[in-house]
Amino acid sequence: MSYTFLFAALAIAVLNWIAVEKKIKILEYFAKPGTMIALLIWLWQNGVVQGDMLWFAVGAVFCLAGDVFLMLPQNLFIAGLVSFLLGHIFYVIGFNQPQPHLSWIVLVGALLLVFAIRWLFRHLAAGLAAKGQHSLKWPVLVYSLVISLMVLSALSNIGRWELLPALLASAGALSFYASDSMLAWDRFVAPLPHARLRVMVTYHLGQFGILLGAFWQMIISQN
Repeated sequence: MSYTFLFAALAIAVLNWIAVEKKIKILEYFAKPGTMIALLIWLWQNGVVQGDMLWFAVGAVFCLAGDVFLMLPQNLFIAGLVSFLLGHIFYVIGFNQPQPHLSWIVLVGALLLVFAIRWLFRHLAAGLAAKGQHSLKWPVLVYSLVISLMVLSALSNIGRWELLPALLASAGALSFYASDSMLAWDRFVAPLPHARLRVMVTYHLGQFGILLGAFWQMIISQN
């Protein structure tokens, strides 16, 4: 089992964090997609882009596309939103193999996310209205519901997967949720200090958690 490209992905992610904080665009253009590319190479190199893990690999490809769309100077927010939406859908499918699993953790998580979405979306809707971007209201709501489903799907594997992979993937999903929440708040409600750095650190930690957790679980299940 090789971890070379996993460590390379981590190193490239750190470069991206430096690039967004210091506003080094050339470095960001390399490091932002480079992180996900290195993660995908790591999965492929270890021969796990198959079976249930294929869903996560395809999801990561769509997230890579979303990274590129949101990085470019053109206003490609909708293209990025749709790419990440598809990425979350594939992660949801991956987490629910071979079938969905309901537990008390999912029920509690669903209750908490209902309150979180209601509070956050109220502020986002007001921010969108103030900026005259009413047309984004429903796409943002749909995206919020889908990423919440992704988080619940990750949490549903606590008690079904081995404990450490399940916790790692769940922490990754929650970190991804935090990243997108901060991105939306900074973009539509009010500026956050060091927003891009916060968004990228939590986003990359989210991707590492989800993919490494799923990978670890697959390796355990094969042994």
